[in-house]
Amino acid sequence: MDLSKTIALILGGGRGTRLFPLTKIRAKPAVPLAAKYRLIDIPISNCINSGLNRAYVLTQFLSESLHRHLRQTYTFDHFSGGFVELLAAQQTVDEGTDWYQGTADAVRKNLVHLEEDWIEHVLILSGDQLYRMDFREMMKTHIESGAVATIAGIPVSRKDASALGIMQVDDDGRVQGFVEKPKTDAELDLVRMDPAWIDARGIPSQGRDCLASMGLYIFNKDAMVDLLRNSDHEDFGKEVFPAAIKSHKVQVHLFDGYWEDIGTIRAFYEANLSLAGKNPPFDIRNREAPIYSRPRFLPPTIMGKTQIHGSLIADGCRIGDNVTIENSVIGLRSVIGDNVTIKDTVMMGADHIENRASSKTTVGIGDGSTIIGTILDKNCRIGKNVTIVNDKNVVDFGEEESVQIRDGIPIVIKNATIEDGFVL
Repeated sequence: MDLSKTIALILGGGRGTRLFPLTKIRAKPAVPLAAKYRLIDIPISNCINSGLNRAYVLTQFLSESLHRHLRQTYTFDHFSGGFVELLAAQQTVDEGTDWYQGTADAVRKNLVHLEEDWIEHVLILSGDQLYRMDFREMMKTHIESGAVATIAGIPVSRKDASALGIMQVDDDGRVQGFVEKPKTDAELDLVRMDPAWIDARGIPSQGRDCLASMGLYIFNKDAMVDLLRNSDHEDFGKEVFPAAIKSHKVQVHLFDGYWEDIGTIRAFYEANLSLAGKNPPFDIRNREAPIYSRPRFLPPTIMGKTQIHGSLIADGCRIGDNVTIENSVIGLRSVIGDNVTIKDTVMMGADHIENRASSKTTVGIGDGSTIIGTILDKNCRIGKNVTIVNDKNVVDFGEEESVQIRDGIPIVIKNATIEDGFVL
C-alpha cells in the first residue's frame, strides 16, 4: 500500500508530568531509551520502515534537545523529498498567541502545513510509545473499509482496561462506542467485545474481551480539517475521536504485537529493563524493521574483570574491574569505576566523553558504589562508596532533590552530583 500521499503528525505531548524528573529539562519524546535511542525514534522508525518519509513532530515544551536530535538524525537526500521537522508552538496572526491546549489544538494550529495538494491522508502518532507496526497494513484497512478515519486497536483484558480508552465495534469493524478509562463493570459492559469476534479475525483473544485504543489514527485530510475547524475540541483521544464516531465512519485496525505506552516512570523503567532480557518482548535487533537513531562515532566499550548478566551495554563505555552488572541498561559513554555493583538499573550515560582529571567527581559511577533498582539520568556524577537502594520501599520522595523517588524508583536527575559516601 502506497503512503506517498500521507503525512505523519507525531504528537510530542504536554509537560510530561508523569515522567518527571526525566522531563524536567527535555521534551517527553527526547527521553533516552534502550541505551542509545530516544522515544521519538520509535514512531519515526515505524514511518520509515513503512515507506513514509515525511513527518512533522508537534511539541512546545523544552524542545531544544529534541530539535537537535531530529536535525542530526533524520536527514534525507534531495531526490526523495523526505523530511522530519519540528513544529513547536509559536505566535501567529491567525491562531493567536496561546500555547497548544491539547493534541487536537496542536494539530489545528498547524493546519497550514497540511494545505499541500499532494496530502490526502494524515497519520496521527504518539511520541511516547514502544511498538513496531507497518502502517501500510493500517492504510490498507482504511482504504478497503471506505472509512473517514481508522484507529489502531489492541485486545486487552478487563484488568488492563481501566487505564485505556476502550472501543466497541460492530461485526464489520466499524467503531460504534467509546469509553475513556472505564472504572466500573457497568461502563465496561457498554463496550466489551465477544472474544469470538477477535478470534475470527486471526488474533487469539486468549480471554481478552476489550479493544483498547492505541492512540494511532489515519484520517482523510479534508474530513480531519473539517472536524478541527468546526469545533473547539482540544484532545484527539477524548474529544475528536468520539465526535468522529458519531458523524463519520470510523474503522478499527486490529494489532496484536508488543505495545507499551511510556507514560509513567514505572512504565519507562520496566520497558527499558524488559529489552535487556534474553528474549525481550520487543526486538530491537529486527533486520527487517530496524530502529534508527543518531549515528555516532564512538569507540568500542572497554571493560576490565566484569560480570554482566542480561544487560544492554552501549558504545563508548569504560567499565572497571570487579564490576557486576545484572538486568540493567548502560547508556552511551557510561563510566563505571572498580568494585561497583549495578542491578535492575537504567543508566543513561553521558553526552560527552570527559577527561577523567577534569573534576573531583567525574561523570559516571565511582569506585565501591552500589546502585540497585534506580534510574540514573545523563551526566550524573556518582561519587565513591555511594549506595542508592530503595530498601524501605518509599513511593515518592524529594521533589527538588538530586535523588528523587517516583513510583518507588530512585532517580538521580540529569547533571546531578552525588558526593562520596552518600546512602539513600
